[in-house]
Amino acid sequence: MLQNYLRLIRFDKPIGTLLLLWPTLCGLWLAYRGIPPLKILLTFSLGVFLTRSAGCAINDYADAEFDGLVARTAQRPLATGAITRHNALLVTFGLSLLAFILAWLNLQPVTLVWSIPALILFISYPFFKRFFAIPQLYLGIAFSFGILMAFIEQSNHLPLIAIILFGANLSWVIAYDTIYALVDLDDDLKIGIKTSAITFGNKVIQIIMCCYALFLGLLILIGYLAQLKFSYYLGVVIILALIIYVYQQIKLRQRTKCFNAFLFNNYIGLILFIAIVTNFSF
Repeated sequence: MLQNYLRLIRFDKPIGTLLLLWPTLCGLWLAYRGIPPLKILLTFSLGVFLTRSAGCAINDYADAEFDGLVARTAQRPLATGAITRHNALLVTFGLSLLAFILAWLNLQPVTLVWSIPALILFISYPFFKRFFAIPQLYLGIAFSFGILMAFIEQSNHLPLIAIILFGANLSWVIAYDTIYALVDLDDDLKIGIKTSAITFGNKVIQIIMCCYALFLGLLILIGYLAQLKFSYYLGVVIILALIIYVYQQIKLRQRTKCFNAFLFNNYIGLILFIAIVTNFSF
């Protein structure tokens, strides 16, 4: 029984949590110009896990009627009947409540207010796939909200660098989640789900690479505006090399290679975080 609920929140597949965690940590380190207070660091990190878990539960609730028709998702707990849709809703509510209580106990009131739309974005995202042509854009906003909250918590306002980092992460999310959508492209076309992989059509690889290019350009701008050191730019160069590798994997749109390329984006986020941390450590 417990195993099914752990699978519901993707406890066995931490890639989504990591892809949300890295930009949030980058935002914290840039906002505080170094290591943030331990309480803030733990609150944001646990908040990432709770909100992503709640998002997974509501995603399976929303997609229960479709998951059984898609090869990659056919064995999810709701698709097999191991968990009911009602219980998935209860899990979503419980995790959302825990995330809100965590923010209420440890963050400033203004940050707490910002946490409400962040949570709403995560909970509502799965339903946008029904009618929004580029739901990856909506997901990108959700996955970038922790950056804004980090700066709000530190200074009660959003400096230009926070907006640029938000835009960089938004571009990155659109790129890697479109790659993820390529994995299910054939199934999504059959069942009528909207994705950027479908919307971008024959230009999908070019648009993915344009998003990565924008991501890199904004990272360079962040380095300039924040007066970051050589170690940061070295990290950006490494990220460029990783993106070139991703392109080699996705250019032929093969399902297995696209999925591996999506997972590989975890290293991009990790390298960016290391580049920022080392900048303030030496």
